[in-house]
Amino acid sequence: MKITSAEFIVSNSDASKCPAEFLPEYAFIGRSNVGKSSLINMLTNHKNLAKTSGKPGKTQLINHFKINNNWFLVDLPGYGYAKVSKKTKSVFQQFITDYFENRQQLVCAFVLIDIRHEAQNIDIEFMTYMGESEIPFCIIFTKADKISKTKIDSHIAAYKKQMYANNWAEMPHYFVTSSTESIGKEDLLSYIDEVNQEVFKNNSGF
Repeated sequence: MKITSAEFIVSNSDASKCPAEFLPEYAFIGRSNVGKSSLINMLTNHKNLAKTSGKPGKTQLINHFKINNNWFLVDLPGYGYAKVSKKTKSVFQQFITDYFENRQQLVCAFVLIDIRHEAQNIDIEFMTYMGESEIPFCIIFTKADKISKTKIDSHIAAYKKQMYANNWAEMPHYFVTSSTESIGKEDLLSYIDEVNQEVFKNNSGF
């Protein structure tokens, strides 16, 4: 897939006010400072489509971007940022939960994980929630240019081990990416394209 257009549509904190169009949606979420905005900008060939910041917790709303006029990329707030107040966290968690559990247009979520670190409980817990809620998702490991191939393999193996220990039958589909070197871009966009084709082939698909 080649992205020829990417347009910001709306930001809000109410899942019921998301765009009414029945186009497939792909939601991107991860811990704050995981490199989500940089990844979105890399995928869409836009330097400033998603706002990047050295300050974690920048994204605090549900952000919809229409891609190629036939699907939505959804940028969601990060989870697990320690300096966000408990009240703010609970608000984030509520509208994120509402989005995941009620949004019919959502066909796949991408959970972003910083590959530089070994398996983190907060990521495992979030993916367990996704699995228990039967929300389809894939993993995107980010910042692959920052460590060696050997460490990448060992950290992915650690995640597999943790997930098996948490009663997962298999590791979810995953991608290894780097925003600075465009690693994984083609694989990720091809996956989205394949899912879109299935959705459109089935008409409603939702």
